[in-house]
Order: sequence, then structure tokens, then C-alpha cells
Amino acid sequence: MKLVSPAFGYGEPLPARFAYCGEGAQNLSPPLNWSGAPAGTASFVLVMSDPDAPTGTFVHWLVYDLPAALDGLPEGASGSPELTEGTNDYGALGYGGPCPPPGPAHRYFFRLYALDRPSLDLPPGATAAEVVRAMEGAVLAEAEWMGTYRR
Repeated sequence: MKLVSPAFGYGEPLPARFAYCGEGAQNLSPPLNWSGAPAGTASFVLVMSDPDAPTGTFVHWLVYDLPAALDGLPEGASGSPELTEGTNDYGALGYGGPCPPPGPAHRYFFRLYALDRPSLDLPPGATAAEVVRAMEGAVLAEAEWMGTYRR
């Protein structure tokens, strides 16, 4: 399975419009495209996280129960009524872009999971821990894309 963003290359800086803070920040979720899901895929889960945050891994975006027929999300998709989104570590529903402390660039990992079930049976607003627990034993494949951001 393959995950890419047409907005930035793997390991390259995320454009400022995807950031939560800083000059040019618009807090838009980036566009993502995927392909090559294995047979038996019934849904997808998307998690964006920053392992370089001072307090430990910080979850910026959780999307679950994405239909198996879907092959991507457009720019600014977060907040769409078609998406089931979880609570990020800012304490808000949906996407919360990068806002690292000034200093070295942080890495932002987008991980897409193909699941063998159509739903995690979680309401909107679930936490990362709840989503991870609900995915146990259902993951068929995983793909990753990573960008960086620094203030």
C-alpha cells in the first residue's frame, strides 16, 4: 500500500498553510492520496502525529471509518460531514496542524491503516488510544508519509 501527498515530498517541509500557527498558517488538512490496498480492505484509518513534541508523541489528526472505495482526501477535508474524526491532542475535533516550539524542525507522520472491518464502532471524537484499541487485530496493511515543519 502506498500513501503520498501531492503538496509536499516525503521528508520535505509542509507548506505553511497546513500549520496551526506561524506566518501563513491556515490550519488546512493536506491532500493525501493512496493506492494498493490489499484484498479484503473494508475501511481505512488515518493518523497524523508528531513524535518530536516535547511532551511525547502528539496526535494532530485522527480519521476513521473511511470507506474502502476511497483513494484519498482533498486539501481542507477536515471538518467535512462525510468524515468521522477523532479528538486531537489540542483537545479539538478534526485536524490541528503543526505548531512546534521554535527550534529544530519536527517530523509529522501520516499513517494510513487498511482494516478488515467497515467500522470501528466508535462515535466521532474518539481519542487516539480508543482508535488504536479498536483497530487491534483488524489491520491488513499500513502506509506512511512524512513531512517536517519548523517555526
